This record gives sequence, C-alpha cells and structure tokens, in this order.
Amino acid sequence: MNESIPFSAGQLPRSWWRETGAPPTIGQFPNNYSSSISWLAGIFLVAAFTSVLLMASTTSKIDRIDAPEQALSLMVGRTMDAQEGLSRAPAWEQRMMRWVSGDGEAERTQAIAWYQELAARSDDPAVPLQLAILQAESGQAAQALLSAHKWNTREEPLPAYGNIIGAAYGEERPLDRHTVEALQSRMGDVLPVGWFYDRLMMRLAQRAGHAELTAIIDEELALRGDRLYHYSRRLTVMELVIMLAGTLLLFLIWQKHRAGLNVVRLHDPGLPPPWPGRVGTAVLLRGGAIGAMIMAVCLLYLPPENASLRALAIPLTNVPVLALAYYHLFRPAGMTFEEGFGLSLPWSHVGRLMTAVLAVVAAGLWGEWLMDRMAEQWHLTSHWTEWFDEDLVWGSSSLTMVSLLEYVILAPLFEELVFRGLLFAILRRKFRFLPAALVSASIFGLAHGYGPVGLISVCWSGVLWAWIYEKTGSLAPGILAHAINNLLVCLAVMSLLRF
Repeated sequence: MNESIPFSAGQLPRSWWRETGAPPTIGQFPNNYSSSISWLAGIFLVAAFTSVLLMASTTSKIDRIDAPEQALSLMVGRTMDAQEGLSRAPAWEQRMMRWVSGDGEAERTQAIAWYQELAARSDDPAVPLQLAILQAESGQAAQALLSAHKWNTREEPLPAYGNIIGAAYGEERPLDRHTVEALQSRMGDVLPVGWFYDRLMMRLAQRAGHAELTAIIDEELALRGDRLYHYSRRLTVMELVIMLAGTLLLFLIWQKHRAGLNVVRLHDPGLPPPWPGRVGTAVLLRGGAIGAMIMAVCLLYLPPENASLRALAIPLTNVPVLALAYYHLFRPAGMTFEEGFGLSLPWSHVGRLMTAVLAVVAAGLWGEWLMDRMAEQWHLTSHWTEWFDEDLVWGSSSLTMVSLLEYVILAPLFEELVFRGLLFAILRRKFRFLPAALVSASIFGLAHGYGPVGLISVCWSGVLWAWIYEKTGSLAPGILAHAINNLLVCLAVMSLLRF
C-alpha cells in the first residue's frame, strides 16, 4: 500500500507566477497612505491612459503628419531607390541583405497599400499618379492602366495624367521624342525629383526610342540608388556585427549560468526591492496621476513646433513619480537613487556592463528579425506614420539634435527608471520574473500607442530590458540598450530619408 509522503519545507513547489522569496522590507515606510486617494489616482490614471489609447485608435494615423503626401512620396521613393541600388550589388550580397532586411516584394506591397489609403483621403492629383507608377513598376500594370482609364471622368489634370500612364505602360501608340522632352519639365512640376519621376520618364523615353534620355535617367537612378544603398548597407553591417558579437556573449552567459555562475552581475541586492509593494503601488499611482496631469498641460499649452519645450515634457512628467519614490521608498530604505537602481558601478565592472549591453541588444535585434519574417508571412505591417519623424527628416540641424536628445537620452533614461526601475521592480515583490516582466512590458508597449506589430516589438524590448535588470541588478545595461535601440532606429530613418 502506497503512503503519501508530505513535502518538507524545502520540497514545497514554487509557484510559477507568485514570488515567495521576496526579501524582508528594510527601514520605516509610511503607513498613513489613504487608500481612497490611491484609488482615485488609479482611476484617473486609467481614464487618462484609456482616453489616449482611444484617441490614438480613432484618429487617422495620416492626420499625425503635416504633409502626408510629401512624406509618403519621399519614403516610398527612397525605399525604391535603395532597392535599385541593391539590384546592382553582387548576388551573394543581395541574398544577405534580403535575408537581413526581408523581401523587396513585401515592401512594394506595403507601399501600394499605404498609397491606396492616402489616395482615398487626399485631393492631391499627384497621389493617384504616384500610385499608378508604383503599381505598374511592381508588376501590376493592368491595375494601373485600369485606374488611369477611370480618370477620364475626373477633373483635370487626372485625365491628362491617365494619358501619360497609358503612353508609358499601355499598348497605345508611344509618344514621339519631342513630346517626351516637353513632358520632362511639365512632370517635374508635378512629381518631385526622385524615383517616381525618373521611372515614369524612363518608360516614356524607352517607348519613344529616346536612347540618350534613357541613358541619362538610368545614370541618375544608379547614382541615387547606390548612394542610398551604401547607407543602408553600412547600417546593416553594423547591426550584423552587433548580432554576431552579442550572440556569442549570450551563449557565454548561458554556459556560465549552467555552471551556476552569473558573469553579468553588477549590483546587489537587486530584485525584488526591499520596500513594501503596497507603498510602491501608492507611489506609482499618485506619481503617475500627477505626471498625466502635467502631460495634459504640455499637450495643451506647449507649442508642438518648439522641440526644446517638447523635449522637456519627458522629464517633467516623470519627475513626480521619481520624487515620491525617493522620499517614500528609497530614503526610508537607506538608499540613494544610484544604489536603489544599481547605477553606481565601479570601473572594474565595465567589461561586465558591455557584455550585458551587447547581449541584450543582440537579443533585441534577433527578436525584431524574427518578428519581421513572421509579419511578412502573415502580411502584417506597422503603419508608416509610426516611424516617420518629421523633425528627423525635415527639421533644421538644431531641431534634429533636440529630437535625437529626446529619443536617445531622455526617453531611455526616464522610461527605464519608471517602467523597469519602479513598475517592474514593484511587481517583482508580488510576482515572479515572467509575469512581472510581461505586465510591465505590456503597459510600456500600450503607452507608445502603436499598432499590433509595433506593440509586440516594444513589448519584446520591455521584456528583454526587464530580464537584463533581473540578471545584473542594475538599470544601466537596460538604459544603454534602450538608447542603442533608439539610436539605430533614428539612424535608419535619417540615412534613408534625410541624407
């Protein structure tokens, strides 16, 4: 007969979600927090958060851009130029770039969908003209000609544009050389100098048998395409080097972990923090509510064209919760910010710090690569307005520098302090790593207001930065990895659209 054997204290199974090994609190923490005020702050914070999400979901993404026609024309035209440059690269290089960056056909399909969305909203006749050129150059000439035929019932200049599309891509009688030359200046007033203009004029010149004009346009396409492709290649090589080095370091970290060693530990005590979760929750709710009020004031009264004042909104909205955390969490525990967040590191830990940063950045890049390939298979994409930044593309040098300061320094610093240093850390008092990381990363992702693809990408980054905080006991690797991630995105936008 089998007898049940009771578990001893050391044999009790650990819960997969509940943290049972949180350290005891250290210090005298306030116990006079009014639960009613905390509840009211929480309700206000949830209402403000929900209103922002509703506004983001109900407002057209195109309305976020002051000049969407020019923005989409620049973005799609430059992307097509870069593909032109890639097509002239060696075969092995083309395979490598397509493996890293994805299929060019998927980019064309996305661009056509974006242009169709814009054409349904814009009155600019250049938009349907560019859409027809894009469709014809992407193997959808029949659809482009059908659209051009329908323009005959529209107001000028669309009927004239329809005749031009028919002459360039249809079976109609080609235009003569003199007519094509006359169209050069006329279309130059309609289409900006770039891929759309060159492609249309090249088709017209080829059909007219104008070899000299065809050669001139082909040379311009090659020069512009090679220049943009070289920018893209440099950035891709940089990312590949980071991925390779970081992957080797991830393997080293895993091997040492199996041997019971943590080679990236930077600071103790680490997580969970030594303050009560109840007080931490009250600090987050109250500080977050005050920050939401300040953000509302900034949105209402700060001029959006003033980048310097706009950048101040990030520290202003986060100072209340950090101040409350210092006075009610860190100081009672006998800690400074540097000690509590693990930011005070000796020079002897620089090697460990760089190891942790490279490893987590590489993990982030691998995750992005995998998500991009899955999104291609499922025909999902981020909306182009989510990563098009007018200040980085069209802003003055001073405006661009302020934007880089905002994206590369202020946002990584304050977002990591609040979302990982406080929110994730407080959740770790109650939950084990994975639930705490997923909850904090989800809130972090929703706060960005992106679509499904962007939300998953931001959540993945949030989980990784929580993981490296857990492993190292310091926010420094997450802040640096966050900054590098944002810098790579800014460089990608600027190298394609600004330079």
